[in-house]
Amino acid sequence: MNAFLLVGAGGALGAMGRYGTGVLLGRFWQGSFPLGTLAVNILGSLLMGLFIGSMARFTPLWQGDARLFFAVGLLGGFTTFSAFSLEVVLLAERGEMVQAGLYVAASVVASVLALMIGMMVMRSGAL
Repeated sequence: MNAFLLVGAGGALGAMGRYGTGVLLGRFWQGSFPLGTLAVNILGSLLMGLFIGSMARFTPLWQGDARLFFAVGLLGGFTTFSAFSLEVVLLAERGEMVQAGLYVAASVVASVLALMIGMMVMRSGAL
């Protein structure tokens, strides 16, 4: 099957799952803390670990398609944090602790700063 279709189908399901999780948790949590996002990030990371671990353990013939659909598409649509978490763990497993730490720090700080810059640019009317 076309790689783009596998990723797209998985991504659509993942995005719907993320939205549904937020709606469901919103019924029980009315606070300002982003519990839905936190829950999705943790659950997505757990699912990514289970999936990658099972792929390494069982190595099915359909591993390439499954990785595209589930890891890149479904979990990528559910939360990109799961892919980020996997990359940090893979760096750490290779003993590249400095790179793992830099990746975490740079990703979080740069992403938050980029969002703030984008908001400031749009609020200023510069674009």
